[in-house]
Amino acid sequence: MKARLILAVLFTAVLGLAGCGEPVARNTGVYMLIDTSGTYTQEIEKAQKIINYLLGTLTTGDSLAVAKIDSGSFTEKDIVAKVTFDSRPSQANAQKRAFQTSINQFVTRVNSSAYTDITGGVIQGIEYLNETGAGKKYILIFSDLKEEIQKGQIRDFPLSFNGIRVSAINVTKLRSDNVDPREYLDRLEAWRNRVESGSGKWRVINDLNRIETLLEDKGS
Repeated sequence: MKARLILAVLFTAVLGLAGCGEPVARNTGVYMLIDTSGTYTQEIEKAQKIINYLLGTLTTGDSLAVAKIDSGSFTEKDIVAKVTFDSRPSQANAQKRAFQTSINQFVTRVNSSAYTDITGGVIQGIEYLNETGAGKKYILIFSDLKEEIQKGQIRDFPLSFNGIRVSAINVTKLRSDNVDPREYLDRLEAWRNRVESGSGKWRVINDLNRIETLLEDKGS
């Protein structure tokens, strides 16, 4: 009986060691890209509501960044605000208020961009999220998904998402889409293929009454 007990203890210890390893990160990282080109600036207030939702949902240890999709969105200057929330509730609340203030100022002062470098913004988002070490990573693209880049820029290459969840939000239809709806569908399909071929997860959310589903798998 004693020998059996010892074997049982050893077996349990072995199982415990087998289960040991790097701790699983439980925090969440969100990088939101906001299109500032052409008439899409008229949609900015809708983006503000989404950001307010994120501020109310993300908690201690989570990270949030908001950046504008600019003429060449692959630099730090395009980040409007970024934060990793403190473990102290009072400090985290102060961070959220400061973040919201930065966004409010951005919304009132935003200027229309001549180009839309979505790919550059996405690359920057991937880098930011990887640096956070978050267990759950999200890129939110608030745009009509019409990419217009400056002459000489190269953006037609594969991207590595490695499990990042990418959501296209408020993908409005352009005037040309009304003439040929296939243009709209082609933009969605092109980005879906790009994300999924890079091992990412893709979805489209056009109904802003469903923003509570943005992070529906957070913590799962």
